[in-house]
Amino acid sequence: MTAYFVAVRNSISDPDTFATYGDLAQKSMAGHAITPLAVYGKTRATDGPSTESAVIIAFPTFEEAEAWYDSPAYQEALGYRLKSGDYQTFIIQGVD
Repeated sequence: MTAYFVAVRNSISDPDTFATYGDLAQKSMAGHAITPLAVYGKTRATDGPSTESAVIIAFPTFEEAEAWYDSPAYQEALGYRLKSGDYQTFIIQGVD
């Protein structure tokens, strides 16, 4: 069953560190069945606080999403994301 990694970006505090995150996160996707659905596109807040932007990435299964997120390559990138801004992320199972 398809699963999605969702990253909601509330703000960026360090653009240079975020750029490093982007490079490493992109590299971490090698060897994983990833389909980007939305990547920092235009947003409109409809309820709740304003969101700067978001990412939605599809995986064939929940386990594959976890494998990518928990991979050493993404965990290296994650440290830069955590230092670069305010995010909320989660993995959610889809409805196939």
